[in-house]
This record gives sequence, structure tokens and C-alpha cells, in this order.
Amino acid sequence: MQDLKIYQKYYDMLQYLYIALRQFPKSEKFTLAAQIKNAAIKGFRLIIHANKSKNKLTKLFELDIELEILKNLIRLSKDLGFMPCKKYEILSAKLVEIGKMLGGWIKKEGQR
Repeated sequence: MQDLKIYQKYYDMLQYLYIALRQFPKSEKFTLAAQIKNAAIKGFRLIIHANKSKNKLTKLFELDIELEILKNLIRLSKDLGFMPCKKYEILSAKLVEIGKMLGGWIKKEGQR
């Protein structure tokens, strides 16, 4: 699994995300921060499911949706002042890269 590049990129993003979420206010640890973690972990699970699945496209499209949800939740956390702009920029760049990799994977699977 570790040889799958999107898996490693997503894993790296998750590590950074968990560090960024540590500085959320206590009042948001079990609300917005928890929603972000849930979306991020669901995306990670979908990568693993897609890699092991025969019908990859279904899981890849689910992953695309979850990635979009995650991007918007992270943007919301920045707009509400819970996440510094620099951390938001780094996470956004990581998510854009993952999105491009996902798009390539979807295109490859669609040609089969």
C-alpha cells in the first residue's frame, strides 16, 4: 500500500492536519475539528477501499466528494479564525495535489 503515491501524500496530509487541529479552541475540538477529522479519515479509508476494490470508480468518486467536503471544512476553519492562514495554505496545497492525483486515477480507471 505504501507504494501507492496518493496513499503516502494523503498520509502526510493527515499528519499535518492533526497538528494544525491541535490549536483549535477547546469549544471547537468536538465540533468542527471532529468533523474535519471524520472527513479526513473517511477519505483515507476510501483510498484503501479503492485500491483493494474491483470497481474502483465508485470509491474514487466517493473520495472526490469527501475531498471536496474536507477542503470546505478546512476553509471554514480558516475563515472563522481557528486555523492560521499559513497552515491553511499548506493544507490547501496538499489537498490540491491529492486532488490532481485522484483525477489522474479516476481518468485511468475510466479508460479500463
